[in-house]
Amino acid sequence: MTADPNPALSEYRSPWSFDQTLERLVRAIESHDMRIFATVDHAANAREVGLAMPAATVLIYGAARGGTPVMISTPLAALDLPLRVLVRVGQEGDVMIAFHPIAELLGRVGVPQPMAARLAPAQQMLVEALAP
Repeated sequence: MTADPNPALSEYRSPWSFDQTLERLVRAIESHDMRIFATVDHAANAREVGLAMPAATVLIYGAARGGTPVMISTPLAALDLPLRVLVRVGQEGDVMIAFHPIAELLGRVGVPQPMAARLAPAQQMLVEALAP
């Protein structure tokens, strides 16, 4: 697992196949009492219009008990919540997960740092789900 040096984006290589990675993330999210609000399968959507692209799925997930207080405090935070994670197959065939670090993202719309930082563990558990 390696992290991307771009601080506005966290990207990690998964040691698992695309399907296994997606399954591990879903299990991690659900086991932490969060729910998946939506799954966007970009490759399937591309196929529907006659285009081909490598596997790429976005999971939109979270828990109202975590995000709602943030949005009450700073309504613009609703633009970036719930959380999102991209699972994709890279050009070399490697499987990657990526997300925007939520504390930094929410800080841009004025969410106080201590409040925004409370959501960071919901992203860190995704990275931990990739461990062999």
